[in-house]
Amino acid sequence: MNAHFELNEVTKKLPKHLHKFVVQQPYDEYTAQNQAVWRYVMRMNVAYLSKVAHKSYITGLEKTGISLENIPFMEGMNRILKEIGWAAVSVDGFIPPNAFMEFQAYNVLVIASDMRTINHIEYTPAPDIIHEAAGHAPIISNPEYAEYLRRFGEIGSKAISSSKDYEMYEAIRLLSILKEDPNSSEIEIKAAQEKVEYLQDNMGELSEMAQIRNLHWWTVEYGLIGSLETPKIYGAGLLSSIGESAWCMQDKVKKVAYSIDAATVNFDITKPQPQLFVTPDFAYLSLVLDEFANTMAIRTGGLKSIQKLIDSDNLGTIELTTGIQISGVFSKVIQYKNNKVAYFQTTGPTALANRDKELIGHGITSHANGFGSPVGKLKGINLPIEDMSPRDLKAYGIYEGEFMTLEFESGVVVKGKAITGTRDLRGKILIISLEDCTVTYQNEILFQPEWGIYDMAIGKEVVSAYAGPADVDSFLTLGKVSETKTHKITYSEKEQQLYGLYEEVRKMRAGNLSTNKKITEIFNQLKTQFPLDWLLPLELYELALQHQFSIQSAILEWLEALKCNKSYTKLIENGLILCRV
Repeated sequence: MNAHFELNEVTKKLPKHLHKFVVQQPYDEYTAQNQAVWRYVMRMNVAYLSKVAHKSYITGLEKTGISLENIPFMEGMNRILKEIGWAAVSVDGFIPPNAFMEFQAYNVLVIASDMRTINHIEYTPAPDIIHEAAGHAPIISNPEYAEYLRRFGEIGSKAISSSKDYEMYEAIRLLSILKEDPNSSEIEIKAAQEKVEYLQDNMGELSEMAQIRNLHWWTVEYGLIGSLETPKIYGAGLLSSIGESAWCMQDKVKKVAYSIDAATVNFDITKPQPQLFVTPDFAYLSLVLDEFANTMAIRTGGLKSIQKLIDSDNLGTIELTTGIQISGVFSKVIQYKNNKVAYFQTTGPTALANRDKELIGHGITSHANGFGSPVGKLKGINLPIEDMSPRDLKAYGIYEGEFMTLEFESGVVVKGKAITGTRDLRGKILIISLEDCTVTYQNEILFQPEWGIYDMAIGKEVVSAYAGPADVDSFLTLGKVSETKTHKITYSEKEQQLYGLYEEVRKMRAGNLSTNKKITEIFNQLKTQFPLDWLLPLELYELALQHQFSIQSAILEWLEALKCNKSYTKLIENGLILCRV
């Protein structure tokens, strides 16, 4: 099946289940006003950020092919990004955190294809192409940071979510969509805001995913670098917000030394951040990430790791000491003394793998109704099954064709006739398959002969657990695309007329076709029909000033009058400074 987006050396490595999140960039839907907003924000950013951003930012803009004049085409960005081993794909707003992280693990930036409206020119709660392309992309030209981003994606995609995390994701996605749509009602926005606030107050213990999203927010999105006294900006949320990039440098915004403690500090996407974290350098980010990874189930294993998967109510994987991996939705764990795992159970389609490769004959069709197995050593035998040689196995009655009774230290008892065993390339036994098998724990029947062949996974301990499958090809419907879609803004006839004027000015500037007469005509039309628009008069003033047209004085006088509207004052003042540079 052909991909519905451009494949290159980087994107062709993406697993198929991520393809569903990629959309075509709707370039034809960007209005001429959208292009003017891009141009204004980018020129403002470069003028200001050249003083306060990390040195990689300005050089990175050029390296990643981002123009100050035009919203970038994804294909054009990709041709340049591949030179530094990265790529970009277009997505519809926020995508689920695990999927977002997984794209990063493959060196792919996900770029929200929508463009902020003029009403949110300084800051938008919704991810947009300014935030993603002009915020994230330039900094990845720094090799140390790029590797941090990739590694973060690799570890973050394995973080286990709680059952509430997806509900929170959907609530935030809806709120960001409503806030960015000028046609949304106040009632809709208020209801969505209240739901987000309710969920934030009732999340309970933070899951691994919630904690690693906090780390992502306070570094990749809102990170500062350098000293606490004179930090520089590198977080994409700050780099893409002409409001917050200035706000964050004020003393009223508390600067805190970055550490693993940031994992427990929550954030609100709808408001400016009251405090920010400062890392001394990019290398330190990777040290903290590794410190956090050491607390995750993927590295700690054990009983608690399975309990995290059960609480998530999502697809996850555990790995035993032999290297066998069990992927499914975990529904039960039996524990015994010292918090050890006695038995685990999945429900629904389950796949078994080794070294991230599905074992032949052990996919979801073979284990369609779940999978369960004891874990641990046999009672009275110091040698674990996994370390037994063929001679040991025969001595203990674990032999093909033999009816056997295996009593584990935990009290789990397996009775049945061994029919075969599955081993890895090194000869280590991974699975023992039995027929006429009964598995019990105390008075509970865990498996009975009528259910068919019993495949028992071998391993004395659970050494790892993480979100998602071991083999990404084992589950055909991996990942869920939100049913809440970004709103396509409908424009009135009058708005379209305004955007037509923006397009005329855009063409004049691009083709060097400005005349005093034409600028005067458009300016007069603006004054009578669109008296509240402030950005197009700025663009007209810029052209008139460049060519020393006589109309420049009248436009400047009009802009000075517009500054009386406090919503525009700072925007117009900053724009006038740009015009005179």
